[in-house]
Amino acid sequence: MGDRHAVMRLSRLSLAAALLAAPLAVHAGEAEVPAKGVSANDVSANGGRAGAVAINLARQTGSSIIITDPRLARRNVPAIRGRMAASEAVRRLAAALGARAVPTGARSWRIEPAPPRAAPRTSRPADAGKPAAPPPEPPPPIVVQASKRDLLPQQIPAQVSVLDGGLIELGGSGGSEEITRRIASVSSTYLGSGRNKLFIRGIADSSFTGPTQSTVGQYWGDLRLSYNAPDPDLRLSDLDRVEVLEGPQGTLYGAGALGGIIRMVPNAPRMDDASLSGQIGGSLTQHGSPGGDASLTANIPATDNIAFRATVDAASLGGYIDKPDAGRDDVNRTRIAGGRLTGRIEVSPVWSVELTALGQTIDARDAQYADRGDPPLTSTAAVTEGADIDYALGSVVVDGAFGGIRFRSTTGIVHQDLEERYDAATGMSPDRLFVQSNRARMVANETRLWSPESRGFSWLVGTSLTHSESDIRREFIRYEPPVEPFSELIVTMRANTPGVTNIVDEATLYGEASYRIAPVIVATAGGRLTWARLGGGADDVAPVIAPALVLARAEITARRTEVDFLPSLALHAELSDRALLYSRYQQGFRPGGLAIESEFVRRFRNDRTSTWEIGARYGRAGSGAGAGSPASGDPFSMAVSLSYTDWRDIQADYVDGSGLPSTANIGDGRIWSASLSGAAEVARGLWIEAGATWNHSRIDEPQPELRSRTRQIPNIAEFAGRLGVNYSAPVGRDWWLTADGWASYVGPSHLGIGPELGERQGDYLDSGIDVRIGSDDLGITLGISNLADMRGNRFSLGTPFSDNRDQVTPLRPRTIRLGIDRRF
Repeated sequence: MGDRHAVMRLSRLSLAAALLAAPLAVHAGEAEVPAKGVSANDVSANGGRAGAVAINLARQTGSSIIITDPRLARRNVPAIRGRMAASEAVRRLAAALGARAVPTGARSWRIEPAPPRAAPRTSRPADAGKPAAPPPEPPPPIVVQASKRDLLPQQIPAQVSVLDGGLIELGGSGGSEEITRRIASVSSTYLGSGRNKLFIRGIADSSFTGPTQSTVGQYWGDLRLSYNAPDPDLRLSDLDRVEVLEGPQGTLYGAGALGGIIRMVPNAPRMDDASLSGQIGGSLTQHGSPGGDASLTANIPATDNIAFRATVDAASLGGYIDKPDAGRDDVNRTRIAGGRLTGRIEVSPVWSVELTALGQTIDARDAQYADRGDPPLTSTAAVTEGADIDYALGSVVVDGAFGGIRFRSTTGIVHQDLEERYDAATGMSPDRLFVQSNRARMVANETRLWSPESRGFSWLVGTSLTHSESDIRREFIRYEPPVEPFSELIVTMRANTPGVTNIVDEATLYGEASYRIAPVIVATAGGRLTWARLGGGADDVAPVIAPALVLARAEITARRTEVDFLPSLALHAELSDRALLYSRYQQGFRPGGLAIESEFVRRFRNDRTSTWEIGARYGRAGSGAGAGSPASGDPFSMAVSLSYTDWRDIQADYVDGSGLPSTANIGDGRIWSASLSGAAEVARGLWIEAGATWNHSRIDEPQPELRSRTRQIPNIAEFAGRLGVNYSAPVGRDWWLTADGWASYVGPSHLGIGPELGERQGDYLDSGIDVRIGSDDLGITLGISNLADMRGNRFSLGTPFSDNRDQVTPLRPRTIRLGIDRRF
């Protein structure tokens, strides 16, 4: 049996590899060899206003280029084309303007008017006999902003992945699935858009969206997207990049960063160029209904120091699940609409203020799970399930410097409302629904000071204040189908079940410092002191039992205080400007809270992880597997790590005696995790990426009532792997062909904890390709997802209320998308 499964997996991988290789089998020729130590890029920037050319060069080389004088930015310059380092491209631009390029940091430059040339001195006794100064070294690679200290990749003792924003958008504006399909160590549940949990490096807790805080911190810039709510699945449009920093990251990011953090870095408003860009696409899903998507981005300079940037997104994802008992086909259409507006004021050359407003709404018309077996893509549920999610974020960021000390303060507010509907039919009530509403609110501020390395020493100190409220309400309803001309359901019965409110007030003080104890060896130590006040209460407790539980309930829901200290230690060796060896120890935690169990409210404790890790990296952090990419320019790169995590008092969800999801501390666990990723430029413009992760987890002593067929931590496959191919080449004078293909395998895992959630899932292959041909201003894109049209089973949960139905969540069937993008 094992041999047969192995042969099947091998055949699937071979099929996906063949499908990927066919459109990419292009003769690329021999690559030019750049100067030793200099990473080269294929640069093609049309002539025009210097400000627009600088933006184009920055995008193509992954750098930051600022022209300080508006008069320079308005001058016309010739085209800059060829294979060259970013520093050479900037030098040519500055030379065309008669200006000078001044390095301002890692892979960033300021172009300013050249100073008047001084008359030569007739005598230089102090310099007599000295050799000429050597030319400056090429600039270092991009700064990883998730480090909070503007560190370079070779200065970070952890695994780092950087996804290029342009590559993510190649097949249209997607959501978090664009991250999980590109990084093998990132995984997700699949309840539906706006309802999922993300996991990194095998640190996973459960399948439901209950009161527990996520194990992964998601950030929009420096502001956390939520505290204890699911992934909002924001559209990843108009982003500079996405950074993934594997965890724990408790010292820098505090609670909820056990597995790591995902940081989305949006493109900032530009003062030197007015632009308008957009894309629109239509899609056809095999065995399903058509869909479409569109996005529009505008950059509007108001004055020399004020600019605005706005983005609008809309998508309709065609359904493919049929419900014959309800008389409907393709029921699970999902509509997503959102947008954001950012304004930036440059108060001085050093200080700036940035304001952002962001919103998104998701309408999932029905559930995306099916019953296992034939006919495929079919659910026997007779009710309308699905979800509605509304998300809003507002933030203010103040950035500047006091001499050589940098300053950044971010204040934000987040609202997230989620309503989920599950089939809860019984023999007596075939039209019964279970409805859960989660209303989450968060107000947060983070302020930090940091200093780059000086005389071998660098440091960071910061504070964070967070107020979070989460209100979960539940009810069972019965309804009748809508009657013409009305479209709303007619509710005939409503029965509330107990709900719960969790309130967290959190204040933290954290710091980190690094000291170069030898020319290539750096020691880092840090700590985070967190004071958290927890409170909340029960809602809709049955009147018959409430009086008898007044005293017990008061004790459970009384406010209480937790104080936690999270230390971190690391030692790394910078063997070269691209090679790094490291070892580190770090902790993470999540505060406790209140959960619903049957007709009562119970308290669960905080949980805590301690992780030891060793690893190595060569090459720049890339835009694919995490070790290198076309965006980085290194011809070869690789990353490897091995970690051990001790997880105490694991918080996880399970199904209680009444059949409802609940939360408890399920026991202690251990996780061994190893990852390997790499990228190589096998020919000019042709890149191969690969990544794999292995996880071995075990819950040591689960609670007796939560024992199941496995002691494996839920939702994490023991093995997952990814293969990617990226090709880029000029087609004619101004047009380029870009192709990005991938195939990923996710091994088997289990749904959750307890006998009801021990279902097997995973063990599937997914694949896709996106091809674009065009110029910087106009392009046509063809994309195909799920090339082999495989079913698979991403997630073995559709509703927790069906004991006699074997549920699966299939992959979206093969989908073909044709799109066009335009830039003005």
